Amino acid sequence: MAKNTGYLPYPLGARREDDGVTFSFASGKKDCGILLYDRESGRQKKKLAFSSDERLGNIYTKHIKLQNPGDLCYLFYEEEEKIPDVYAKAFKTGISYGKKCKEEELKAFIPEEGFDWEDDKNPEIPYKDAICYCLHVRGFTAHTSSGVKHKGTFAGLMEKIPYLKATGITTVELQPVYEFIEYKDAGKPMAYGVKQEERLNYWGYTKGYYYAPKAAYSATADSVTEFKELVKAFHKNGLEVVLQFYFPADVRMCDIPEILRFWVLTYHVDGFHLMGEHLPADALAQDPLLAETKLWYHGFDIDRIYGPEAKLSYENLAVYQDQYLFDMRRFLKGDEGMLGTALYHMRTIPRNMGRIHFFSNYYGMTLMDMVSFDRKHNEENGENNRDGSDYNCSWNCGEEGTTRKKKIQKLRIQQIKNAMMFLFFSHSTPLIFMGDEFGNSQSGNNNPYCQDNEITWLNWKDLDRNKEIYEFFKSLVSIRNNHPVLKKDAEPRLMDYISCGYPDVSYHGEKAWQPSMEVYERSAGILYCGSYGRHRSGEEDNFLYLGINMHWEPCKLALPRLPKGYKWERRIVTGSEDKAVLDNKVDTLAEMITVNARSIALYVGVMDENARKMSKSAIKRKERQPF
Repeated sequence: MAKNTGYLPYPLGARREDDGVTFSFASGKKDCGILLYDRESGRQKKKLAFSSDERLGNIYTKHIKLQNPGDLCYLFYEEEEKIPDVYAKAFKTGISYGKKCKEEELKAFIPEEGFDWEDDKNPEIPYKDAICYCLHVRGFTAHTSSGVKHKGTFAGLMEKIPYLKATGITTVELQPVYEFIEYKDAGKPMAYGVKQEERLNYWGYTKGYYYAPKAAYSATADSVTEFKELVKAFHKNGLEVVLQFYFPADVRMCDIPEILRFWVLTYHVDGFHLMGEHLPADALAQDPLLAETKLWYHGFDIDRIYGPEAKLSYENLAVYQDQYLFDMRRFLKGDEGMLGTALYHMRTIPRNMGRIHFFSNYYGMTLMDMVSFDRKHNEENGENNRDGSDYNCSWNCGEEGTTRKKKIQKLRIQQIKNAMMFLFFSHSTPLIFMGDEFGNSQSGNNNPYCQDNEITWLNWKDLDRNKEIYEFFKSLVSIRNNHPVLKKDAEPRLMDYISCGYPDVSYHGEKAWQPSMEVYERSAGILYCGSYGRHRSGEEDNFLYLGINMHWEPCKLALPRLPKGYKWERRIVTGSEDKAVLDNKVDTLAEMITVNARSIALYVGVMDENARKMSKSAIKRKERQPF
C-alpha cells in the first residue's frame, strides 16, 4: 500500500471508503494532486497536492474525509495541466451533446452506491435464438417523429422497448455509450494531408472514458442510474444489451479485462463487441467472470481457448466479420461466380462459437441505400466525397437515388425482401442496423461519422411509408422462430446422418439433388429437412424449400418430392405473384417450379390430416414407453 496512507492504490480513480473518498492517480511527476469543485456551481473549492509519502511506484493515493462526497466533483492535475480521471465512474452533466468542450471541462463525480436491481437476470439467449439489432442511442430517437419524451437518450431508448419486442428483436448492440469527447480530434490534419475544419465524432470510435456512461445520452443528471434502469428494463422484457467498446492501440491491454468486468458487475450488461486491432480476445474468452457474457470479435483461436474436444453448455463467443455483407450483396445483385459462396455463407457456423451475419451495419450503406445507389454520396461530410469505402457492392436498380418510377421502386422493395430472406434463412445469427426493417435511408452516405442530423437520425414516418417492408421483416422473424430446422447448434453436415431418407440440408438445380455450380449460375434450391429439427412438443419440423433466383430472367428449379403424407404449399414469393409451374412428368423425383427473375420462393412441406394424426399418436406412444 502507499506509504503511510493505510489505503490500497487500486482500483485507480476515486472510490467511497470509510468516512470519505480515496483517490488513486498514476503519474510520473512530483507536482500533482486533486482539484475539488462544487458539483452544482462548478466553483473550485480545494486544491490538494499529493505528497511523496503517498506514492507507491507511480501511483499516488490519498484519502480525504468528506461528509457528502456526492456534492463534489473533481479533476486531477499535473503541474499546470488539468486532467480528467480516465477511471471516473460518472461525469458532471451540463455539456449538451455536440457542444465543443475541452477535456479539462470533464469533471468527474462519485456516484451513489446501491441500486435496486430487484430480481434482475441476464436472459442468456443462445445464438441460434437471437435476432440482433445494432443502434446508436442518440440517432435512434433524436428525430421528432420518434414519439418519445426523452429524445436521443437512454430513457428514450427505454420508451422504445415495446417496439423492439413487437419487431422480434432479442439482442440490442449499442454503439459506444461510454463517455467520449465529440471534438477531441478537432483541428488535427485529416485524410489526404488536408487540415480540415472541426468535425463532430458522432459515432464515438475514439479513446474514451471507459468506466462512465455518456452523460449527454442521459435525460437526467444521473447517467449511472439511468443506464442501470435501461438494462433492468431490457432484461424484464427478455432483451439483451451488448456494448461496443473501441480500444485503439494506445489503450493499455491490461486495462481491458478490468473495464469489461466493471460493466458486467456494475451494469449487468449481457455482452461486448470488441473493436480494435490486436486485442487480447483469447485471454478475455478465458476469463472466468466473462464465461456467460457474450463476446464478439473478428476472430478467436477456439482450439487454443477450449481445446479440440470441448463441449460447451453455453456458447458466449461469436465471430463478427463483414465477409457475409460483401459476398451476399454481390450475389443479390447478380454478380457472376457467387452462388457457391452464398450457399456457404448461408450454412456455415463455427465450432463452439456463434457467428453474427448482416447485410448492413453502422458503416457502409443501409439496406435501402444498397438498392438505391451505385456510388457513395458523402458530400455532406466535407471531404469532397473522398472518405468512406468505394467498395459497396450496391446496385441502384436502374436510377441513382430517389425515383418516382414505380417499376424501380417495386424492384428495390423486392431486393430488400430478398436480402431479408437470405438473413433469416442463414443458419448463423442475423443482425440488422436500426431502421433497415422499415427502409431507412442515409441518402447514400456510407460514412456518416460526423453527421448528427437527419442523415443519421431515424425518421419514424418511414415505418408507415414502408409498412410493406416492416411487415415482411416481422413475418420472417416469426418464420425463423417457428422453425427449429433453421436454428442450428452446429453447421449442417449435408448428410443423412439420422437415416431419415434426407440430408439435413441439400441443394438442387433443374434436377433434384443435382445443383449446377457453374460460374454463370445464379439460382439454386435449398431443402431444409424437417426431421432434423423438433418443436418442444416433440413433433418434427416442416420441410422447407427455398427457391433462389438472382438472375434477371426466370428459371426452373426442381422441388424434391416429400415423404408420403406430405405436400408442398407455397408461402412466400418476393417477386411477382405468377403461379409456379408444376410438371410431374419432368422428373420422377421432383416437381418443377418456375422462380421469377430476382426472386425467392418459400415452400413449406405440410402433413395432410391423416398423416398428422398418425404422427401425434406415435409421439404419445413414445411418451408412454418406460425408460
